[in-house]
Amino acid sequence: MRIDLHTHSTASDGTDTPAELVANAAAAGLDVVALTDHDTVGGHKEAIDALPDGLTLVTGAELSCRVDGVGMHLLAYLFDPADAELERARELVRDDRVPRAREMVRKLRALDVPVTWEQVARIAGDGSVGRPHVAAALVELGVVPTVSDAFTPDWLGNGGRAYAEKHEFDPFEAVRLVKAAGGVTVFAHPAAVKRGAVVPESTIAALADAGLDGVEVDHMDHDGPTRARLRGLARELGLLTTGSSDYHGTRKTVELGACTTDPEIYGEITRRATGAFPVPGAGGAGPR
Repeated sequence: MRIDLHTHSTASDGTDTPAELVANAAAAGLDVVALTDHDTVGGHKEAIDALPDGLTLVTGAELSCRVDGVGMHLLAYLFDPADAELERARELVRDDRVPRAREMVRKLRALDVPVTWEQVARIAGDGSVGRPHVAAALVELGVVPTVSDAFTPDWLGNGGRAYAEKHEFDPFEAVRLVKAAGGVTVFAHPAAVKRGAVVPESTIAALADAGLDGVEVDHMDHDGPTRARLRGLARELGLLTTGSSDYHGTRKTVELGACTTDPEIYGEITRRATGAFPVPGAGGAGPR
């Protein structure tokens, strides 16, 4: 089985619609794909309706968190999307996205970058606006060559010249809420130092004590030594280890299935989840 547990669609900052995403996942030879848009489940219905034979969909979201001044992302899988407390918390994060993006546009214009809010809104379309959309505007304007190059201290990286704060989850509260909604939690790309500051291993240990289920180890932003270190830490803390592409369509160069999750780990994730079940296509089947 080929299992990719971290992808994005136009419901947040990917370039594939949810229907295109599942079609492309099947074409890439995946057996299981997770749709984990930022702080939203808005793409799930379309993905389920378009799910092709032989592909199983894991519903989820990537939650924006901050602890001790450092941003981090938490992958939440198979939670009950109707859970009122978790939905209210996600709404608070989503509602702050537009004011934040507007503030980044204001800061960029103060740096003599001719970006406009209308340009960013056009790029975001119906998706949940975020930094990648502002970054894509910088690419369009020729300010930076790629979206990744916008995530630096010079531009939109954490603490950068055009960075703007936003409302985010406390990760300990996020773990509690997801678990209460029957979901499973995995710390996304925990050592992606190219994106800015990362939380210390002591925080990962504290999150494990609070109920964190796993860490995303195999990811494009982790080199070989980093992956080995994270696997060792996960063994010490009793955490699951996952792998995934963090696919964003054409917004990033990574392909679907670039990194994958071991089927046994996927099976354990589905066993722990009580809020929702993987959705098989007409010819697909999860290991549950």
